Amino acid sequence: MPTPEQLLVLFTTLTLAILSPGPAIISATQTAFARGRAVAVPYGIGLAAGASLWALFAILGLAVVFRIVPLLYLALKFLGGLYLLHLAWHLWRGAAQPMPEAARARFGTGFSGGVILNLSNPKPALFYSALIVAIFPGPLTAAGQGAIYATALATEMFWYVLVTVAMSTAPVRARYIAAKAWIDRGAALFLGALGLSLLYEAVIDNA
Repeated sequence: MPTPEQLLVLFTTLTLAILSPGPAIISATQTAFARGRAVAVPYGIGLAAGASLWALFAILGLAVVFRIVPLLYLALKFLGGLYLLHLAWHLWRGAAQPMPEAARARFGTGFSGGVILNLSNPKPALFYSALIVAIFPGPLTAAGQGAIYATALATEMFWYVLVTVAMSTAPVRARYIAAKAWIDRGAALFLGALGLSLLYEAVIDNA
């Protein structure tokens, strides 16, 4: 079973990643600001559900692949570490840039629209795969997989609902935009540390 410390690291990393401005969180904030809580909260729940499905796909897919080809676990450690460092570098570089435009709500702004928007972007699958390997080394039991998914789902739901409720007020949105650089840099440092630790483990395992 994953330890409480590992689940806390998962919660912290996901929190930084969620709050660092990307298409989904920007779409949620813009919807809350423009259309209010009644529309934005179901949309945010849909975004969280869609993101958590990528976590589920990553958990189940990795379990099957590792049983069939154990050497892929080592390969994914290398690739996952490099991917996390890549994300960290881009977050750091873009920290001082202004907020990007919101993702177009081409799928609607209800629950289903939020689910589809996050499922239309496969990048979270790579992120979750790298993250799970970095934080939870070794094979996972069904109970362990369930605990990881429950933590991911609860984290996504908590932040998307909180953001859509809070961002329906102009003062909170202004403070969020003002703190963007700090959020991005904090996420970059955390992801960079995880990436380096994953590469270190891969080198040790291969020695």
